[in-house]
Amino acid sequence: PRMSRRPSGALLVSLSLLSAAKAVRTCAMSASPSPPSAAFSSRTVDRVVLSEAQEEGVGAVVRRSIGRPDVGRLSPFLMLDEFNVPPPAGFPDHPHRGMETVTFMLSGRFAHEDFTGSKGFIGPGDLQWMTAGRGIVHSEMPAADTPSHGLQLWVNLKRADKMCEPAYQELKAADVPVVSAKGVTATVIAGSALGVDSPVYTRQPVHYYKFDMEPSAVLHQPIPEGFNAFVYVLRGRVAV
Repeated sequence: PRMSRRPSGALLVSLSLLSAAKAVRTCAMSASPSPPSAAFSSRTVDRVVLSEAQEEGVGAVVRRSIGRPDVGRLSPFLMLDEFNVPPPAGFPDHPHRGMETVTFMLSGRFAHEDFTGSKGFIGPGDLQWMTAGRGIVHSEMPAADTPSHGLQLWVNLKRADKMCEPAYQELKAADVPVVSAKGVTATVIAGSALGVDSPVYTRQPVHYYKFDMEPSAVLHQPIPEGFNAFVYVLRGRVAV
């Protein structure tokens, strides 16, 4: 799709940055139900929805867009949450099965631990791509005095992969490709953007990007034919 950044009317916490702030969005796409092909086609916006706040975990509030009953299915994407969780709130032990969770941190720090003994931390710009497969129980809790802000995307696994062994791909911010061109900075979480490929392996053919756009910048991002796709605006306003 063609996306352009409009400098006026941006929805920002600090209104003094209204005319100069960058637009920030994430894009994710995947083939369903047909396999991807080499052909690409133009897209138009089918629907616009506002993410809604709801309680999750213990004392945590997330903003959910994909995954609400009124939004409907967008296979293979099961859920998209934007979280901004201050301690001591968080997400203590809980299970996943037959799916993948993709956590991208915007600020703050999360501590992760699961029933296999795996543990670690992810901070600003870090990525954790967890394949739950046959099943895993884990916890995700803020590990700093400040709120932990980020995105978590749930991706359904194909039937053949639902009982695979649990696995992790964890990339520090320095290992997540970032490329800039003509007022657009792309963080390539999965797939390829602006000629740069992500090292992340995806069992589903998923593309996932974070774009930071200067005012009046224009982005042309190819979407393979047959892919479902969405754009989630974190800050600012865009024309698609």
